[in-house]
Parts: sequence; structure tokens; C-alpha cells
Amino acid sequence: MRIARIKTGEVVAYAVAEDNAYELIEGDIFGSWKTTHLKVAQSQAKLLAPVYPPQIVAIGLNYRGHAAESGMAIPEAPLLFIKTCSAVVGPDQPILLPKMAPDEVDYECELVIVIGKHAKNVSKEQAPEYILGYTCGNDVSARDCQLRYDKQWARGKCFDTFAPIGPWIETEPGDPDNLDISLKLNGETMQSSNTSDLVFSCAELVSYISQCMTLVPGSIIMSGTPAGVGFTRKPPVFLREGDTVTVEIQGIGQLANPVAKEK
Repeated sequence: MRIARIKTGEVVAYAVAEDNAYELIEGDIFGSWKTTHLKVAQSQAKLLAPVYPPQIVAIGLNYRGHAAESGMAIPEAPLLFIKTCSAVVGPDQPILLPKMAPDEVDYECELVIVIGKHAKNVSKEQAPEYILGYTCGNDVSARDCQLRYDKQWARGKCFDTFAPIGPWIETEPGDPDNLDISLKLNGETMQSSNTSDLVFSCAELVSYISQCMTLVPGSIIMSGTPAGVGFTRKPPVFLREGDTVTVEIQGIGQLANPVAKEK
């Protein structure tokens, strides 16, 4: 099932995405809800980020291929960092090249886990019960801030618009640890992999993070990016005004975002 967050006029609502329409939902998608049988044509609605997450936990070096291209050892435990909620944008919304750091902005396609209920100290075996579903994400990064200037990741990962997610929450994408994942820049494939290359599985991530912090409904986990990011290329490839970045994940869909300069 695909649960979308849409806007029609000034009204924001959740709906089940069908082939050509959205069927509106009544209730709380993180609790009790049902469909209303009221439908909106997809052409009459705007897709928003499927959640506005209270927490964004991201994982570094969680694909073997990306660790190798970065010249880094495979982590012995998940490498956690935080992104700010103000970084979230939805489908078709622009990724803004920040005035403070416009020159080395990079892309990272990611499978995003959406938490469905409070999770604290859950086991790997229990973890799937706490996952509502999955969506596509792009962990946009200002590499100069992240890798050279600041010596830590907060600023480089947290500029406004640096966490596009969407197009919807897919509750049953298949095996989340065996999905094709790719990213295209202006139609050219830059990343192409499968989540089977994850170092730590989705269930392992939920369990591990829940040992550290209580995950609350609507929170997201950006599970890491495969090989092919811009800063490891020779020469490097960074985002420029006028680009379009498209993330695609098997069983979920596509997330496309244009690139613009911050005004």
C-alpha cells in the first residue's frame, strides 16, 4: 500500500495512492485509520513529503561499495548522524545550493525507513513491527563543509532542502534488504546498486538506534547510500543550478528534485 501526503488547494491530507487517484484517509496513519472512498484525481493534487519527521537519523558508510570508494573501513557498528527537520522537502521541490556553500553539493540516494510506533530497546527480530513502511530519500551533502572545513558533519548535512523524501510511504515494497536502488543526474545513471549491499540491515538499524534513543512515530532513518557519489569521482561531480536528481527504488517509486540556487 502506498500512503501519500497530498495538498489540494489549502487542504493537506493523507491518502492511499492508486493508479490515477488518491483515496483520502480518515484517522491517524500512525494509529487507527480507514479510507473514506472520497477520491482526488492525481492531476488535482500536489505530492508533499510523505511525513514531516520529528527525528531524522542517518547512517554513514552503510554500503560496502560506498565504504570502498570512500577509502574507509567497513564500520563495526552503525555510524549515526542527525539531520535537521528543516532539511526536509518533498517531490519536485528544489534542492537549494546554499549561499554559504554552493560549490560542492553532492547527492546520495537512500532507502528511508519510516517508523510507525514508539520503539525503545527493540530486538532485531521485533524491529519490523515498528516500521510503517519505506520511501525514497536523498541525503544531500555539502562536502566542503562536511569533509574539509568543519571536521564533523552537522552543517554539511543540514542545510535547508538537504533531505528530499518521497513520493509516498510504501508499506510492502518486498524485502527491504534486497531492492534495486539508483540515482540519475539529468538522466545519466550515477548510482546503481541493491540494498543487499547494506552493511547493517533495516531491522538491525531500527534495533541499534532504539538502544540509543526512543524512535517516535513519523521519524525516519536514512539507511545509507551506495557507491557512485559525486565527491569520489574523478573529476568530482557536484550539483549545479538547473540539474534534476532522480532517486528510484524498486517497489517504491521515483523521487525527482530540481536544483536551484538559494536566493
